[in-house]
Amino acid sequence: MIYPIVAYGDPILRKRAEDIQKDTLDVKKLSADMLETLFAIPGAGLAAPQIGQAVRLFVVDARALQDDDDEEETPRPPVGKVFINPQMLETDEDEGLFEEGCLSMPGFTARIFRPVSVKIRYFDTDWNEHIDEYEDRAASVVQHEYDHLEGKLFTDYLPPLKRQLLKKKLSDITKGNVRVNYKMKFVK
Repeated sequence: MIYPIVAYGDPILRKRAEDIQKDTLDVKKLSADMLETLFAIPGAGLAAPQIGQAVRLFVVDARALQDDDDEEETPRPPVGKVFINPQMLETDEDEGLFEEGCLSMPGFTARIFRPVSVKIRYFDTDWNEHIDEYEDRAASVVQHEYDHLEGKLFTDYLPPLKRQLLKKKLSDITKGNVRVNYKMKFVK
């Protein structure tokens, strides 16, 4: 099932998502639907609040987690990685500048500073625990999706003047004045 993407302005994007208790939600089905949605758009990652679910789950196109050196000349089909109840364990003190965009805020990107490496604990769809470390662009993608579960958006990291300049564009998104090639759900 392909979900519509919740647009900027919906309160769910500012709410801290709730942990998922084992056997209370079909995480395999939800994850599969989220990956289908992500690959149809396409994007680098998708968090449950972006489809209207206030639970701690996000999916990432595993190609976005590769090192740039690992990229092959022949494009690989999309493969998803699922993060259930993630918990950020460590972030590097060193920061890098990363270009980010968001499916809930289509039409613009911005360069923001983020830690260049992270260590994260999470569960997969079989409830196996994992602890992984990501660096550079992969760390940025994981942090971006994790932030959605915390009720944060990448624009929160912009300087106040830059946020002020984006007000009209964000207001247009809230009102549904945006063109995208995927379905979106706007606040009424």
